Amino acid sequence: MAWVVFLKGVNVGGHRTFRPSVLASRLAKHGVVNIGAAGTFVVRKPVSQAKLRLELRRHLPFETEAMICSASDIIRLASVQCFGEETCGPQTVRFISVLSKRPRALPVLPLELPPGKDWLIRLVALHGRFAFGLYRRAGRTIGSFSQLEKRLGASLTTRNWNTFSSLFELLKS
Repeated sequence: MAWVVFLKGVNVGGHRTFRPSVLASRLAKHGVVNIGAAGTFVVRKPVSQAKLRLELRRHLPFETEAMICSASDIIRLASVQCFGEETCGPQTVRFISVLSKRPRALPVLPLELPPGKDWLIRLVALHGRFAFGLYRRAGRTIGSFSQLEKRLGASLTTRNWNTFSSLFELLKS
């Protein structure tokens, strides 16, 4: 089974930095492909999640959380229409957050953080371990993701829609 790995909080603001291409080459025996976004990889050859986590710990120069999903779960997301009528402008980005586990309780959607017209994150849909939304490009937006983790009761890591589009293309080929 192929896996998709999302590392949390790496290569952000000069913290927990590493070269994803080097990690991919060190894990070449597992068919690891770097997607180009910091900390996003496809693992093409069969390996257990436990073994994969062990290999990641061994080759990364720091500790970080890894959200590991089956490739089939990611492929299914390509057909999910979760953004509805939500539009994006130059200061708004579509994203998918990958949660460490399904949310404990489902919030009323859309969920805006902070609430009101000055929101930084708007969560529009939840699909299993995946949260769909929009965020505004602002320096303080990253802090709102920690609030989102608290609201959903699970840690998460976020990638923009372009990263997922690249994943869809790679996994379908």
